Amino acid sequence: MPRVSIGLPVYNGENFLEAALVSLLNQTYEDFELIISDNASSDRTEEICRSYASKDKRIKYFRSDTNRGATFNYNRVFELSSGEYFKWAAHDDVVADRFLEKAVSVLDRDPAVLLCLSKVKFIDESGAILEQYDRRSKGLSIRADERFCDLVISTHIVTEIFGLIRTSVLKQVGPQGGYVGSDRVMLGELALMGQFYEIPEYLFFHREHAKTASNLYSDPRLYDVWYAPERANKYIRFPYWKLLREHLRSIRDAPLAGRERVRCYLGMVRWLRAFRSRLVDDVLVGIKQSRGYLRRKTVPA
Repeated sequence: MPRVSIGLPVYNGENFLEAALVSLLNQTYEDFELIISDNASSDRTEEICRSYASKDKRIKYFRSDTNRGATFNYNRVFELSSGEYFKWAAHDDVVADRFLEKAVSVLDRDPAVLLCLSKVKFIDESGAILEQYDRRSKGLSIRADERFCDLVISTHIVTEIFGLIRTSVLKQVGPQGGYVGSDRVMLGELALMGQFYEIPEYLFFHREHAKTASNLYSDPRLYDVWYAPERANKYIRFPYWKLLREHLRSIRDAPLAGRERVRCYLGMVRWLRAFRSRLVDDVLVGIKQSRGYLRRKTVPA
């Protein structure tokens, strides 16, 4: 079995997929499998994947008959993995060729670290550098409450989800949820369980373009459906109240000392202040939706 599994979920990714595949296959650390789950793409994604899989036995390509949403795809590549360490990869991002080598070295050296990432640069559609992305330092703290609060209170892009993670710990956290922000919830749970380490080099390149899910779906209720299409049938949704419940559950279930747990709950008071307008908006939109739903229910067929 390979020591590292890389999971690449994709849907209609022909625009940047080859660049992502090349960057992964060119890693100096070669003991890995690359699991691709294609969510019924209608473009050249299947053709590209099968072409690369025919040339490199480390690639395992799976295709769904229908688009079952991002959550299904992200969970599927993890469920199909077998490595001691696991990394999610996006079809539009790029990694430097020494990323795996350095990340594996960190996890092998320090059992207290359960997720290893690197410094990040943002790139545009053509691969040109847009900016250097510097995280807040508390996300790398030895204190669980500081790591947790840094991840869940901030609105920064959670590129941490594309770090190298210990598979055994990821299994304890469980599958990613089918709702907006579930990746941040998962990272929050990981932060409560152990330390993150950042390689002090720019080895990960996150691509910003018009067709990223966050750019396509500004309304969190529409973004919700991107995660799980079956939720489109659920008429009234409260995405930020859902996030609040999940963060509180994470604190409740985490293996924390008493003071750490209290500090995490106090951090959620800050979360309430930061997201109060979005919580109010959830309620207002929910009221409007419920009125529309009731009106339709009372109209004779």
